[in-house]
Parts: sequence; structure tokens; C-alpha cells
Amino acid sequence: MHKQEFPKPEVWLEHRVSYGETDGMGVVYYANYLHFFERARNAFLHKLGLSYVEIEEQGFFLPVREAGCKYLRPARFDDLLLIRAGISRFKRASLVFVYEVWDGKRENLLATGFTEHACVNKEAKPTGLPSWLKEKIFNQC
Repeated sequence: MHKQEFPKPEVWLEHRVSYGETDGMGVVYYANYLHFFERARNAFLHKLGLSYVEIEEQGFFLPVREAGCKYLRPARFDDLLLIRAGISRFKRASLVFVYEVWDGKRENLLATGFTEHACVNKEAKPTGLPSWLKEKIFNQC
């Protein structure tokens, strides 16, 4: 995915790699990318004026049902990363966030990924995405 193909709205999150996020070779441990994605997803919702707490208070939950990451170049201890997040697809009862992880100068794409989220109610039963959530997202486009 190239910069110009990324879905709108989008958010950019800055993150400085801590020592604890790296492996014995000083490279970001692969599973930490999922945490980076989660932080960017939260920033995306905040940009819309929402939070997971607010969504859950309305009786909707967005658990991850699938996740993927393609590692292109290593990130290392103390690197500044820019994590980009947006929503690429809506279905009736799910949505897909996409992510890019760039170096701090946006010269090198380090990783791409996605998370697919089911929309469920308090009983964990699939339910349609609420129209107010879709409207918040589309009003930012």
C-alpha cells in the first residue's frame, strides 16, 4: 500500500521505540506491532471525537477477530516511528482497520497490517455497526 492509496480519514501516531519493545538484537519484537496498531486505532477514534469507552457504553463492542502484519524493514531501539491508521472496509457487522509503520522521516515503510473487528452486543452476539459510528467516520472524509 502506497501513501496516496491510504483510506481517509486517517491518523498519524508518533512512537519512540523503548528498549523493552525490542528483542536481544535491539530490533522491535514482532508482536509489538499489534500493540502499535492498537494505539493508532485508539488515536483514530479520538480524532473522531470517540473512544472505546463511549462505544461500549452504547452497547457495542469491537473485538479483533483477525489480524495480520507484513514486516518490510526492522525498527530498532530509540527509533521514532510514525504509525498510520484508517478504515479500509465496512461490512454489515464488521470493519477493517489498516496500518502502516514508517520511519520518523516517512522515507521508509517498515510494516503494513490490518485488524478486522466484529461488531457485537453485550451478549457477544454479532450486530450491525451503528449508523452513528459510520456517520462519524464518513463526516471526517
